[in-house]
Amino acid sequence: MDRREFVQILAAAAAAGAPLNAYPERSESDIAQRLYDVPRYGNVHFLHFTDCHAQLLPVFYREPNVDLGVGAARGRPPHRVGRALLQEYGIRPGSIEAYALTYLDFEAAARRYGAVGGFAHLATLIKRLRAQRPGALLLDGGDTWQGSATSLWTRGQDMVEAATLLGVDIMTAHWEMTYGSQRVLQIVQGDLKDRIELLAQNVRTSDFGDPVFASTSRRDINGVPVAVIGQAFPYTPIAHPRSLVQEWTFGIREQDLQSVVEAARAAGAQVVILLSHNGMDVDLKLAGRVRGIDAILGGHTHDAVPRPVIVRNGGGPTLVTNAGSHGKFLAVLDLDVRGGRIRDYRYRLLPVVAGLLPADPDMQRLIERARAPFAPQLSQMLAVTEATLYRRGNFNGTFDQVILDALIRVRGAQIAFSPGFRWGTTLLPGHTITMEDLMAQTAITYPWTTVTEMNGERIKAVLEDVADNLFNPDPYLRQGGDMVRVAGLSYSIDPEAKIGQRIDDLRVGDVPLSAGRSYKVAGWAPVGDAERGPPIWEVVAEHLRDLKVVKPRAAQMPRLRGVAPGDPGLA
Repeated sequence: MDRREFVQILAAAAAAGAPLNAYPERSESDIAQRLYDVPRYGNVHFLHFTDCHAQLLPVFYREPNVDLGVGAARGRPPHRVGRALLQEYGIRPGSIEAYALTYLDFEAAARRYGAVGGFAHLATLIKRLRAQRPGALLLDGGDTWQGSATSLWTRGQDMVEAATLLGVDIMTAHWEMTYGSQRVLQIVQGDLKDRIELLAQNVRTSDFGDPVFASTSRRDINGVPVAVIGQAFPYTPIAHPRSLVQEWTFGIREQDLQSVVEAARAAGAQVVILLSHNGMDVDLKLAGRVRGIDAILGGHTHDAVPRPVIVRNGGGPTLVTNAGSHGKFLAVLDLDVRGGRIRDYRYRLLPVVAGLLPADPDMQRLIERARAPFAPQLSQMLAVTEATLYRRGNFNGTFDQVILDALIRVRGAQIAFSPGFRWGTTLLPGHTITMEDLMAQTAITYPWTTVTEMNGERIKAVLEDVADNLFNPDPYLRQGGDMVRVAGLSYSIDPEAKIGQRIDDLRVGDVPLSAGRSYKVAGWAPVGDAERGPPIWEVVAEHLRDLKVVKPRAAQMPRLRGVAPGDPGLA
């Protein structure tokens, strides 16, 4: 069978996919058996998680109700939310899969099914699947060492130890780089040596263009030669302070990747996997342009996509996947490889529901040991929330709104900007907000708050620039975050318009923004040279202590223009 015949098999397999859960939920044991009884298929196996953002404990994480696609991506995975997503994949509303994959009835579903993720529970699932799949490789898509207080305070050490115990074989990187090039190399050449391979074919030295990391890992799985290629986040020096990785250059490096794939094939690889931190839209474009990749196991954009997208190119088909975030999911890719060719595949995206998976004792001990020195700081109580506080969504989230309100109130600004980060856990009503919860939203190595005088023209230009990053019709010109969050200022946006024409009707209160007038604007996480005000967690902690209770409040949203009614990316 050649690769073109393989296209037909893959298409038929996808088209024949049965609903992921056709029956009502019964007992917890029934649910657990249905979710995690995944019979082994074929002879080559990959387990994949990504974007856990250093969450060692189980968490809640609300999926978006706004995830708009533009141009050819409009309404196509991953740009489907809520009921549109359930309909796409034949998932029953109210099921545990619906809870994991959508925002629908989130509070009720969260209280029914409980927290997700947690490395002790993930470890149990991985051990169970590996016992059934000899030789299975565990792949970590990156954004593992950043996102919590303990990861920040240990400079990623807690997560390095946890990933090693978890049994990760291969990883790539993004936020890991924000600890700085020296720290990354210290870990790679020390803790990870002969244990975990960090692959990144697209990272080069700034002076001579030499590779910084290995590009490819060649393995033998049950007698089948396979190659795994790593692709780190291409826009690291743009999305973060350049000084952190000034010795290195990044990029997509499409032609270099094609050469690496061809070299792997020439060396005998019968299966080629790209472990990517590009973001799913970038991976979909890449899959149509680079030949010879069998599957892209992707991350960065936090898209939980339960069925691969099949992309056809001149060399055959490529499966494109993305495995969500925050430890919520573990992907299982089983391949049947015979006669030097892939005959068929099975793919499952498994929700990691903590209450259905007993904690692995060894991992639980490691977690407790890693957290113990920081217990007093982590447990500091700041306020109680009466609202669901979440971050994810194209334009704003309720925890983002808390951050914005804190910037305006504590820093004395008229307008506030907050980055559209997609990481940050969700808090349910009645929860006591602790310093640990706050750090799960803000734990970065450049947390400084800023207050800047900006005229109206500059403010509009900033919004246009960020909107173009999110809605540029060319996926290669997007960096994968959401829109900058804004308070003290309202505006309208047309995602389909050209840059410079997306943002309109800007107002401070009821007064139109004046291009020439100066406004006091607060923000945080500066990428360039800027004032280093107090870290954002200090500003928000002061605000929360004063509030004592966070009341329900709608997150401030822009007025949408040019978005068709019924867009599957808009609930």
